[in-house]
Amino acid sequence: MRMSQEQIRNSLDQALKEEQFVIYIQPQYNHSNKALIGGEALVRWFHPEHGMQSPADFIPIFEETGQIPRLDLYVFEQVCKYQKSCIDRKEECYPISFNVSREDLQVPDYIDSMERIRQKYNVPVSFLRVEITESSAVGSIDFIVELVDRLHRLGYLVEMDDFGSGYSSLNVLKDLKVDIIKLDLKFFAGEVGGRGGIIISSVVNMAKWLNTPVIAEGVETKDQADYMLSIGCELIQGFYYSRPLPTEEFHKLTAQKTFQKSINPSQFIENLDTGRFWNPESLETLIFSNFVGGAAIMLYSLDGSAEILRINNKYLREISMNLTEKDVLSNDPWEYFDAENKKIYQSTLEKAIKSKDEEECETWRTFVSGCCSPERLCILSSMQLIGTMENKYLFYIMIRNITKEKRIFNEIYASDQRFRAASEHENIYAWEYCIATKEMRPCFRCMRDLGVPAVVENYPEPLIDAGIFPPDYADMYRDWMRQIDAGAPSMEGVIPLTVGRIPFLIRYTTEFDENGRPVKAYGSARLIETKLPETDPSGGKKES
Repeated sequence: MRMSQEQIRNSLDQALKEEQFVIYIQPQYNHSNKALIGGEALVRWFHPEHGMQSPADFIPIFEETGQIPRLDLYVFEQVCKYQKSCIDRKEECYPISFNVSREDLQVPDYIDSMERIRQKYNVPVSFLRVEITESSAVGSIDFIVELVDRLHRLGYLVEMDDFGSGYSSLNVLKDLKVDIIKLDLKFFAGEVGGRGGIIISSVVNMAKWLNTPVIAEGVETKDQADYMLSIGCELIQGFYYSRPLPTEEFHKLTAQKTFQKSINPSQFIENLDTGRFWNPESLETLIFSNFVGGAAIMLYSLDGSAEILRINNKYLREISMNLTEKDVLSNDPWEYFDAENKKIYQSTLEKAIKSKDEEECETWRTFVSGCCSPERLCILSSMQLIGTMENKYLFYIMIRNITKEKRIFNEIYASDQRFRAASEHENIYAWEYCIATKEMRPCFRCMRDLGVPAVVENYPEPLIDAGIFPPDYADMYRDWMRQIDAGAPSMEGVIPLTVGRIPFLIRYTTEFDENGRPVKAYGSARLIETKLPETDPSGGKKES
């Protein structure tokens, strides 16, 4: 029989004294392996005259009258009694969560009262989890943050119950460092998938990047349970597995030994504080937006899928294709790659996953915008792994458009190939001299014919020592180098080279930077064709 509001208001003292309130525990499971992971304590009222009363009837009244803290402490004590009985029987204990209401937290010594009860029964704090509702924090976030911090210092895990039921879920989650999120599927009525499914999937992924496990409440069907598992939420509570059970029946589940001792949140690499990175006012974001080149945050999965989550303005400028941030974030990153370059890029990502270090690659991509014709660009990408979540990986990626340099290099390479072929016929040697480092880099013929190494340091001394420049020409050639270092635009002269003193025409052309400073000199040596003296029949040389 349903009690009237007046009867409920006036019955709490007697009901507590006679222990008319009992706890039921609703099991929580890992749907991937069907293991029991814990439970939530719920209160039931069995009145000796009126029978069982619905929590939906009496809890709002006790909240309105300010009596709910007394009832909640009573429930907490019943949870501690139950856990103590398991400890005394030397049975496996598992965490049980209990509700702490907004009204409870307004009581100055409520947490102290909890601790006195827990210590009275000597129950380790690891067997207890505090549930607070999202609405508890609305309007008093600073106060709740302080209390949650205190609960953490005492060793409690804190769950946010009914996440998504309010209008400020994300703001609350941003400020409250809860350990577990409880997502009630009843907020998303209807079949799984669709718009509600997209929202749920986004919440689960967001929670994982916050290193926060999610328990799905209100799961009533296998389809719902399987859907949650498919989007990465393994932890389930609801009628599909079990209704709330009396403690005696709940105790029987523990004897089945299908028990998972703890909820293991995602593990993150400590390369970067990902929380601070997403904060728009953090130093990490300031650097990302203003003091680095083109940069992006990319999510990569081992199934081969990828998603760009964030880019800075310089990223768009590097591409310079009139693409907007929306264009980049909404498109599949792979649509810009052909099969060969996609393979290069993916292999570099996976190399970075294994090495935990920065890795680089060059890939050609074809970009198309609404106002520009397709353009093929070569992008140098530097990849750094900053976070992992199951089979998903978060990357910080720096890019640089090197198309111009690549095309120049290809043109130089093609010219060099042509030059090599021509030089074989023209007896020409060539080299490059870096003025700042005094390094000389020879052509292939210098290395092949004269044994010159690929890089000659402190040029020209090693070649003088090797006898390629004769001793009587050494000082003259050193003076040439001094003149080039000082900015001489060109040098030219005939020098006999090698121990055979074969005459070559030596030429230098100097390259200058934008400030007029000499940076490099390009040298060449062309064999001077000499006419051999005619020989008279007697074998002597003819005088010319």
